[in-house]
Amino acid sequence: MNFLTPAEIAAATANAGKAKCEMPIMKMIVMGILAGAYIGFGANLATKIGSMEAAGTSGGQFLFGAVFSVGLMLVVIAGSELFTGNCMFCCISSLNGQSTWGGLLKNWTVVFLANFVGSVLLVYIIFYGGFWGDPTAISAHGSKALGIASAKMSLTWGQAFFRAICCNWLVCLAVWLAFAAKDVVGKIFGIFFPIMAFVSSGFEHSVANMFFIPMGITIAQGNPELVAAANNMTPDQVTAFFSYGNFITANLIPVTLGNIVGGSIFVAMFYWFVFLKK
Repeated sequence: MNFLTPAEIAAATANAGKAKCEMPIMKMIVMGILAGAYIGFGANLATKIGSMEAAGTSGGQFLFGAVFSVGLMLVVIAGSELFTGNCMFCCISSLNGQSTWGGLLKNWTVVFLANFVGSVLLVYIIFYGGFWGDPTAISAHGSKALGIASAKMSLTWGQAFFRAICCNWLVCLAVWLAFAAKDVVGKIFGIFFPIMAFVSSGFEHSVANMFFIPMGITIAQGNPELVAAANNMTPDQVTAFFSYGNFITANLIPVTLGNIVGGSIFVAMFYWFVFLKK
Protein backbone atom coordinates (compact mmCIF):
# COMPACT_ATOMS: atom_id res chain seq x y z
CA MET A 1 0.00 0.00 0.00
CA ASN A 2 1.10 3.54 -0.69
CA PHE A 3 -0.19 4.77 2.66
CA LEU A 4 -0.03 3.86 6.34
CA THR A 5 -2.92 2.22 8.18
CA PRO A 6 -4.44 4.12 11.12
CA ALA A 7 -2.53 1.92 13.59
CA GLU A 8 0.72 2.63 11.74
CA ILE A 9 -0.05 6.36 11.74
CA ALA A 10 -0.54 6.24 15.52
CA ALA A 11 2.86 4.60 16.00
CA ALA A 12 4.52 7.07 13.60
CA THR A 13 3.03 10.13 15.30
CA ALA A 14 4.09 8.85 18.74
CA ASN A 15 7.65 8.40 17.45
CA ALA A 16 7.58 11.88 15.92
CA GLY A 17 6.28 13.34 19.19
CA LYS A 18 9.23 11.80 21.05
CA ALA A 19 11.66 13.48 18.65
CA LYS A 20 9.86 16.81 19.04
CA CYS A 21 9.95 16.68 22.85
CA GLU A 22 13.68 15.89 22.80
CA MET A 23 14.66 18.48 20.17
CA PRO A 24 17.38 20.96 21.28
CA ILE A 25 15.78 24.20 22.37
CA MET A 26 17.51 26.45 19.81
CA LYS A 27 16.34 24.24 16.95
CA MET A 28 12.87 24.27 18.49
CA ILE A 29 12.90 28.08 18.50
CA VAL A 30 14.05 28.41 14.89
CA MET A 31 11.60 25.77 13.64
CA GLY A 32 8.82 27.45 15.63
CA ILE A 33 9.55 30.84 14.07
CA LEU A 34 9.41 29.25 10.63
CA ALA A 35 6.03 27.65 11.34
CA GLY A 36 4.58 30.95 12.55
CA ALA A 37 5.69 32.60 9.31
CA TYR A 38 4.41 29.72 7.16
CA ILE A 39 0.95 29.85 8.71
CA GLY A 40 1.09 33.63 8.28
CA PHE A 41 1.72 33.22 4.55
CA GLY A 42 -1.45 31.14 4.29
CA ALA A 43 -3.38 33.65 6.40
CA ASN A 44 -2.20 36.59 4.29
CA LEU A 45 -3.15 34.82 1.07
CA ALA A 46 -6.59 34.08 2.51
CA THR A 47 -6.94 37.76 3.45
CA LYS A 48 -6.03 38.79 -0.10
CA ILE A 49 -8.55 36.37 -1.63
CA GLY A 50 -11.15 37.42 0.95
CA SER A 51 -10.76 41.08 -0.02
CA MET A 52 -11.86 40.42 -3.59
CA GLU A 53 -15.31 40.91 -5.09
CA ALA A 54 -16.59 37.35 -4.56
CA ALA A 55 -15.64 37.34 -0.86
CA GLY A 56 -19.23 37.48 0.40
CA THR A 57 -20.36 34.45 -1.58
CA SER A 58 -20.20 30.75 -0.73
CA GLY A 59 -17.57 30.35 -3.45
CA GLY A 60 -15.55 33.15 -1.93
CA GLN A 61 -15.70 31.53 1.51
CA PHE A 62 -14.56 28.24 0.01
CA LEU A 63 -11.61 29.94 -1.71
CA PHE A 64 -10.69 31.73 1.54
CA GLY A 65 -10.40 28.35 3.27
CA ALA A 66 -8.84 26.56 0.31
CA VAL A 67 -5.87 28.90 -0.12
CA PHE A 68 -5.14 29.01 3.61
CA SER A 69 -4.14 25.34 3.41
CA VAL A 70 -0.82 26.32 1.82
CA GLY A 71 0.37 27.30 5.32
CA LEU A 72 0.10 23.79 6.78
CA MET A 73 1.52 22.29 3.58
CA LEU A 74 4.66 24.38 4.16
CA VAL A 75 4.77 23.38 7.83
CA VAL A 76 4.46 19.64 7.20
CA ILE A 77 6.36 19.18 3.95
CA ALA A 78 9.10 21.81 4.31
CA GLY A 79 9.48 21.05 8.02
CA SER A 80 8.85 23.26 11.06
CA GLU A 81 7.33 23.17 14.56
CA LEU A 82 3.68 24.21 14.92
CA PHE A 83 2.04 24.45 18.34
CA THR A 84 -1.36 23.20 17.21
CA GLY A 85 0.05 20.09 15.54
CA ASN A 86 2.30 19.46 18.53
CA CYS A 87 -0.80 19.33 20.73
CA MET A 88 -1.30 15.94 19.07
CA PHE A 89 2.30 14.80 18.58
CA CYS A 90 3.59 15.47 22.08
CA CYS A 91 0.44 14.24 23.80
CA ILE A 92 0.24 10.87 22.03
CA SER A 93 3.96 10.33 22.65
CA SER A 94 3.64 11.17 26.35
CA LEU A 95 0.55 8.98 26.74
CA ASN A 96 2.53 6.13 25.16
CA GLY A 97 5.43 6.60 27.58
CA GLN A 98 7.89 7.59 24.85
CA SER A 99 8.39 11.14 26.13
CA THR A 100 7.84 12.95 29.40
CA TRP A 101 5.09 15.38 30.33
CA GLY A 102 7.83 17.85 31.17
CA GLY A 103 9.13 17.52 27.62
CA LEU A 104 5.61 18.14 26.36
CA LEU A 105 5.28 21.34 28.39
CA LYS A 106 8.70 22.56 27.24
CA ASN A 107 7.85 21.93 23.61
CA TRP A 108 4.42 23.53 23.81
CA THR A 109 5.74 26.63 25.61
CA VAL A 110 8.79 27.21 23.41
CA VAL A 111 7.02 26.46 20.13
CA PHE A 112 3.98 28.59 21.03
CA LEU A 113 6.16 31.62 21.77
CA ALA A 114 8.32 31.02 18.69
CA ASN A 115 5.20 30.73 16.52
CA PHE A 116 4.13 34.13 17.86
CA VAL A 117 7.50 35.65 16.95
CA GLY A 118 7.38 34.20 13.43
CA SER A 119 3.81 35.33 12.86
CA VAL A 120 4.40 38.91 14.03
CA LEU A 121 7.65 39.07 12.06
CA LEU A 122 5.67 38.33 8.90
CA VAL A 123 2.97 40.84 9.94
CA TYR A 124 5.52 43.66 9.85
CA ILE A 125 7.09 42.48 6.61
CA ILE A 126 3.65 42.41 4.93
CA PHE A 127 2.61 45.69 6.57
CA TYR A 128 5.65 47.55 5.28
CA GLY A 129 5.01 46.06 1.87
CA GLY A 130 2.04 48.45 1.75
CA PHE A 131 -0.68 45.94 0.94
CA TRP A 132 -2.93 47.48 3.59
CA GLY A 133 -3.03 50.83 1.79
CA ASP A 134 -1.32 54.10 2.66
CA PRO A 135 -1.75 56.95 5.19
CA THR A 136 -4.52 58.49 3.07
CA ALA A 137 -6.69 55.41 2.40
CA ILE A 138 -6.99 51.80 3.51
CA SER A 139 -7.08 49.27 0.67
CA ALA A 140 -9.58 46.43 0.30
CA HIS A 141 -6.87 44.10 1.60
CA GLY A 142 -6.39 46.30 4.67
CA SER A 143 -10.13 46.58 5.28
CA LYS A 144 -10.46 42.79 5.14
CA ALA A 145 -7.59 42.39 7.62
CA LEU A 146 -9.29 44.83 10.00
CA GLY A 147 -12.65 43.05 9.59
CA ILE A 148 -11.12 39.64 10.34
CA ALA A 149 -9.35 40.92 13.45
CA SER A 150 -12.44 42.74 14.70
CA ALA A 151 -14.70 39.71 14.22
CA LYS A 152 -12.30 37.41 16.05
CA MET A 153 -11.91 39.75 19.03
CA SER A 154 -15.69 40.24 19.21
CA LEU A 155 -16.41 36.56 19.92
CA THR A 156 -17.44 35.60 23.42
CA TRP A 157 -14.94 33.54 25.42
CA GLY A 158 -17.10 30.44 25.01
CA GLN A 159 -17.56 30.91 21.27
CA ALA A 160 -13.81 31.25 20.78
CA PHE A 161 -13.08 28.19 22.95
CA PHE A 162 -15.53 25.82 21.26
CA ARG A 163 -14.64 26.99 17.75
CA ALA A 164 -11.01 26.34 18.63
CA ILE A 165 -11.77 22.75 19.67
CA CYS A 166 -13.30 22.09 16.25
CA CYS A 167 -10.39 23.83 14.55
CA ASN A 168 -7.58 21.78 16.03
CA TRP A 169 -9.53 18.56 15.78
CA LEU A 170 -9.48 19.13 12.00
CA VAL A 171 -5.93 20.52 11.89
CA CYS A 172 -4.54 17.48 13.70
CA LEU A 173 -6.56 15.19 11.45
CA ALA A 174 -4.94 16.98 8.49
CA VAL A 175 -1.51 16.21 9.93
CA TRP A 176 -2.66 12.64 10.68
CA LEU A 177 -3.73 12.16 7.06
CA ALA A 178 -0.47 13.69 5.83
CA PHE A 179 1.43 11.10 7.91
CA ALA A 180 -0.59 8.37 6.19
CA ALA A 181 0.71 9.38 2.74
CA LYS A 182 4.09 8.23 1.47
CA ASP A 183 4.42 10.82 -1.31
CA VAL A 184 4.16 14.61 -1.49
CA VAL A 185 0.97 14.65 -3.58
CA GLY A 186 -0.76 12.40 -1.05
CA LYS A 187 0.35 14.68 1.79
CA ILE A 188 -1.00 17.74 -0.04
CA PHE A 189 -4.41 16.13 -0.54
CA GLY A 190 -4.45 14.87 3.05
CA ILE A 191 -3.82 18.40 4.31
CA PHE A 192 -6.06 20.32 1.92
CA PHE A 193 -9.53 19.07 2.75
CA PRO A 194 -9.53 19.26 6.60
CA ILE A 195 -7.83 22.69 6.50
CA MET A 196 -10.25 24.00 3.90
CA ALA A 197 -13.07 22.69 6.11
CA PHE A 198 -11.89 24.36 9.30
CA VAL A 199 -11.18 27.76 7.75
CA SER A 200 -14.32 27.85 5.61
CA SER A 201 -16.36 26.85 8.69
CA GLY A 202 -15.02 29.84 10.66
CA PHE A 203 -13.20 27.91 13.38
CA GLU A 204 -10.40 29.47 15.47
CA HIS A 205 -6.68 28.63 15.15
CA SER A 206 -4.33 30.19 17.71
CA VAL A 207 -1.30 30.47 15.42
CA ALA A 208 -3.30 31.78 12.46
CA ASN A 209 -4.76 34.38 14.83
CA MET A 210 -1.20 35.40 15.74
CA PHE A 211 -1.10 36.75 12.18
CA PHE A 212 -4.70 37.76 11.50
CA ILE A 213 -5.22 39.83 14.65
CA PRO A 214 -1.77 41.50 14.94
CA MET A 215 -2.15 42.54 11.29
CA GLY A 216 -5.42 44.28 12.16
CA ILE A 217 -3.82 45.78 15.28
CA THR A 218 -0.83 47.08 13.32
CA ILE A 219 -3.02 48.74 10.68
CA ALA A 220 -5.35 50.25 13.30
CA GLN A 221 -2.61 51.50 15.61
CA GLY A 222 -0.80 53.12 12.70
CA ASN A 223 -3.95 54.78 11.32
CA PRO A 224 -6.49 55.22 14.14
CA GLU A 225 -8.22 58.20 12.51
CA LEU A 226 -8.81 56.38 9.21
CA VAL A 227 -10.03 53.25 10.97
CA ALA A 228 -12.26 55.26 13.29
CA ALA A 229 -13.90 57.09 10.37
CA ALA A 230 -14.57 53.83 8.53
CA ASN A 231 -16.02 52.02 11.57
CA ASN A 232 -18.04 54.73 13.36
CA MET A 233 -15.59 54.77 16.29
CA THR A 234 -13.40 57.38 17.92
CA PRO A 235 -9.61 57.08 17.56
CA ASP A 236 -9.38 56.27 21.30
CA GLN A 237 -11.90 53.45 20.88
CA VAL A 238 -9.88 52.10 17.95
CA THR A 239 -6.61 52.01 19.89
CA ALA A 240 -8.31 50.45 22.93
CA PHE A 241 -10.06 47.73 20.95
CA PHE A 242 -7.24 46.93 18.52
CA SER A 243 -4.65 46.19 21.19
CA TYR A 244 -2.50 43.22 22.15
CA GLY A 245 -4.06 43.15 25.59
CA ASN A 246 -7.52 42.74 24.12
CA PHE A 247 -6.21 40.17 21.62
CA ILE A 248 -4.69 38.00 24.35
CA THR A 249 -7.60 38.09 26.80
CA ALA A 250 -10.52 38.05 24.34
CA ASN A 251 -9.15 35.60 21.79
CA LEU A 252 -5.72 34.04 22.23
CA ILE A 253 -6.28 32.50 25.67
CA PRO A 254 -9.61 30.76 24.95
CA VAL A 255 -8.50 29.75 21.46
CA THR A 256 -5.24 28.26 22.73
CA LEU A 257 -7.08 26.26 25.39
CA GLY A 258 -9.63 25.05 22.85
CA ASN A 259 -6.87 24.05 20.43
CA ILE A 260 -5.21 22.01 23.20
CA VAL A 261 -8.48 20.17 23.86
CA GLY A 262 -9.14 19.54 20.16
CA GLY A 263 -5.69 18.16 19.37
CA SER A 264 -4.79 16.43 22.62
CA ILE A 265 -8.10 14.82 23.54
CA PHE A 266 -10.09 14.34 20.34
CA VAL A 267 -7.14 13.14 18.25
CA ALA A 268 -4.14 12.13 20.39
CA MET A 269 -5.95 10.59 23.36
CA PHE A 270 -8.68 8.87 21.36
CA TYR A 271 -6.29 7.29 18.84
CA TRP A 272 -3.78 6.36 21.54
CA PHE A 273 -6.57 4.52 23.38
CA VAL A 274 -7.72 2.71 20.24
CA PHE A 275 -4.36 1.79 18.67
CA LEU A 276 -1.54 2.05 21.21
CA LYS A 277 -2.87 1.48 24.73
CA LYS A 278 -1.63 -1.88 26.03
